[in-house]
Amino acid sequence: MKKYYTRACNFVYGKSSIELVRKKQNLPLNGNKKISFGQIEILTRTSIKIIDLKNIKKLPKSLKEKINKDLKIIVKKNKNFSSLNFNKIPNIMGILNLTPDSFSDGGKFNKKKTGMSHAKDLFKSGADIVDVGGESTRPGSKPVSKKEEWNRIKEILKDINKKIPLSLDTRKSEIMSKGIKIGVKLINDVSGLSYDSKTVDVLKKSKTPFVIQHSQGTPEQMQKNPKYKNELLDIYDFFEQKIKFLISMGIKHNNIMIDPGIGFGKNLKHNMNLIRSVSIFHTLGFPILLGLSRKNFIKNLSGKNDSKERLGGTIASSLYAIMQGVQVLRIHDVNELRQSIKVFKELIKN
Repeated sequence: MKKYYTRACNFVYGKSSIELVRKKQNLPLNGNKKISFGQIEILTRTSIKIIDLKNIKKLPKSLKEKINKDLKIIVKKNKNFSSLNFNKIPNIMGILNLTPDSFSDGGKFNKKKTGMSHAKDLFKSGADIVDVGGESTRPGSKPVSKKEEWNRIKEILKDINKKIPLSLDTRKSEIMSKGIKIGVKLINDVSGLSYDSKTVDVLKKSKTPFVIQHSQGTPEQMQKNPKYKNELLDIYDFFEQKIKFLISMGIKHNNIMIDPGIGFGKNLKHNMNLIRSVSIFHTLGFPILLGLSRKNFIKNLSGKNDSKERLGGTIASSLYAIMQGVQVLRIHDVNELRQSIKVFKELIKN
């Protein structure tokens, strides 16, 4: 049986959006009238068709029922958690790598003094939450022991968790448990809870919100010729199946955020198709997190104009993600992105 997918598209912002929602020409994304959409893309494994919302009634009965069911999910408000307000687009997750070998800033903040200072700077610059990691998961990286990972992060977690909302970037259940006891507000697992079989029990017991990220393979192998039949729909199906499993295990729906995992087992084509059509994941009914900051796709596209920081490509892709209603952006350069967002919103507010 052919499977259909619904992607909200043709987004409008600000006063224009509010007016179109009032006139019932557009539907609000997650109940937020300041961002709405007037078209949908209907996808299958072999076709793509864009139609106006007003033409949904002309579709065959079974397809119309499917689309209307999806639209109810897309317009439903997401419940806020972990100091994040999903009615605000975007929330900013600042990145604090306490590692010697992360791809962009490894070794830069892995001392207690520099790490503490950077966490405070990220928060003061406008990060809504700071994501702390003690194990690099860049392409080609190797895992570190639980003991080493915990030793890298424990002092900073203890010192700043009451002053700054913290997310913990880890794949290991024992590290999750220790971080949750200290007071971290969110768990960010790049393996999609597949690296450690005990992570689901930890999250269920603690009722701590978490991010499910998609990745293909381990960091050591993930960039060695990744393949998909259809990266967008394959990853959508992955989330659909994973979430169904987690809910069957007793995980609460309102504790989940999803991340398509840009650069985690994806080549340039895969990454670009995911970014272009990232709004398809709204149909799953969960907030979307996107990690675009300084990623390798920027180097691939910019060629000789590439720089180590890749700030220009980060801002360009982040603003594009905002235009598709992505609720959370994971970012190194918080102040610069905040500046670009202020200018962007001023330009589109009418």
